[in-house]
Amino acid sequence: MDVRDLQRENIKNLSPYSTARDEFKGQASVYLDANENSFGSPLPADYNRYPDPLQLDLKDAISKIKGVPIENTFLGNGSDEAIDLLFRAFCNPGKDNVIILPPTYGMYEVSANINDVEVRKVNLTPDFQLDLENIAETIDANTKIIFICSPNNPTGNSLNRGDIETILANFKGLVVIDEAYINFAKQKTFIQELTEYANLVILQTFSKAWGLAALRLGMAFSSTHVIDILNKVKPPYNINQATQDLALAALQNIQQVNEWIKITVNERERLANALSRLEKVRKVYPSDANFILVQIDHAHWTYHQLVDQGIIVRDRSKVVLCDDCLRITIGTTEENNQLLTALEKL
Repeated sequence: MDVRDLQRENIKNLSPYSTARDEFKGQASVYLDANENSFGSPLPADYNRYPDPLQLDLKDAISKIKGVPIENTFLGNGSDEAIDLLFRAFCNPGKDNVIILPPTYGMYEVSANINDVEVRKVNLTPDFQLDLENIAETIDANTKIIFICSPNNPTGNSLNRGDIETILANFKGLVVIDEAYINFAKQKTFIQELTEYANLVILQTFSKAWGLAALRLGMAFSSTHVIDILNKVKPPYNINQATQDLALAALQNIQQVNEWIKITVNERERLANALSRLEKVRKVYPSDANFILVQIDHAHWTYHQLVDQGIIVRDRSKVVLCDDCLRITIGTTEENNQLLTALEKL
């Protein structure tokens, strides 16, 4: 398949905005082309110049860690920007549809609604796995994207790899695998499959394991055709220079990140075991993420009792298949102990 055939007709014919920095190659000593402030910025670092619109230095550093070439990498203002651009580039408003698999990350549906794209929902099975038969029955000629979150949010589990490969091999649209929590999982990333499936898009983020949620930096990996289309429709300077600089510095501290991942996984197991011993807890679901889904008596009431004590978790009790469930992020040892003490006293 040629994924370029999936893009909207107006995107095929789009002439992208050409930035001042796109119109010449190499370095210069005098920049009088972009109407910047030539005197500097009122900060210790000079931020008066526009940043690299393609973030090539940062992508090069990421490629050394991820093993993905620069031309197969897109950086967005959070993964949410990549999600939104996929709708804008590939889905015709009022005509095309996408499939999401509840319970799942809420921004897929929000972005679809913003872009006037029909959302078709195929619930996960009771054990939070893909319902392949119903997915196949829901696909039609106007289905452009299937969003798969693995490890899944809010359930925390990884989806069966063979089931995902079945969709990749048989669906003629884009398959977006959101791997925001992959650093905490035993299951390996789908990055190795990028060369096998032209329709595969992988989302990852600096917001979770990397501890850079405030920077809003997301990654998308795909075939060069998909990446070229995303670069064509993105805002010209979508990643600011401060974010690029800080992310480059963070990539030098991968040992610290790996240590935090180990601690998080250990705390996840300790917290899951402790929660399972509480009388009010009915079920602690297995997790491959940095959070745990817990079914608990009177979840909504419990959530508000914790809020009153300054402890914030996520109430998922109204989400499909998550009756009476709270989603609890893995905190520090002290924070987890504080949570357990509060729950024991309720």
